[in-house]
Amino acid sequence: MKSLGSSRPNVWQVSKEAVSFVRPPALSCPVTIPARPQMLTFDLARSAILVIDMQNDFCHPDGWLASIGVDIAPVRKPISPLQTVLPALRLAGVPVLWVNWGNRPDRSNLSPSLLHVYNPDGESTGIGDRLSGQTEGVLEEGSWNAAIVDELKTEADDIHVAKYRMSGFWDTPLDSILRNLRVDTLLFAGVNVDQCVLSTLADASCLGYDSILLEDCCATTSPQYCSEATLYNVRQCFGFTALSSELNSACSAGAGL
Repeated sequence: MKSLGSSRPNVWQVSKEAVSFVRPPALSCPVTIPARPQMLTFDLARSAILVIDMQNDFCHPDGWLASIGVDIAPVRKPISPLQTVLPALRLAGVPVLWVNWGNRPDRSNLSPSLLHVYNPDGESTGIGDRLSGQTEGVLEEGSWNAAIVDELKTEADDIHVAKYRMSGFWDTPLDSILRNLRVDTLLFAGVNVDQCVLSTLADASCLGYDSILLEDCCATTSPQYCSEATLYNVRQCFGFTALSSELNSACSAGAGL
């Protein structure tokens, strides 16, 4: 029989005469980490990490936010811990998904309500507009603006999902991809923690995923109280928060590295 499916954990076996729905058995890899509000055990074999919006327009000194006077120093802080935790997760077999803002060049997938967030007066430089000296729009899919910052290296097996709303689930293939990977626990990283990260995490919780926010792998350009409120709401309503340093150790022990 031949394997039929695009994801190793989710394949049928087929022939001219028969079909088997029996998926390959998955070897469980449970790990336990300190978390809030409680100590947490989860299965690396059923987990994935979503890295949200670590892109040039948000995190690079020559990007959009910096050009309009936003202090981007806070949103560069997740780069260092991500440089450590992503290789550890890959070695443990955990899929890495880059969920990045990427609007169409003609902006036909951007509603007025979304454009208004960053261009409230109709005269500011908002999503899809062009900065001085650039030929591509802010956060335009396929452009340097929307590319992942150079300090974060991607691998061939990483999965890329383009979004153009705060949540990575609305009008994207993210949920279909995760279900095809047979994943039920999601680790969250990226920026802004109180906006796109929180929106995606809240939707993940509503869809039934187990959610863990990696505190040191997230940041925001918003005031500090926004981060504090986000952490409170994640712990209270949507899931758990933990530190990537604890996860690094758990990955090494759990994967026998």
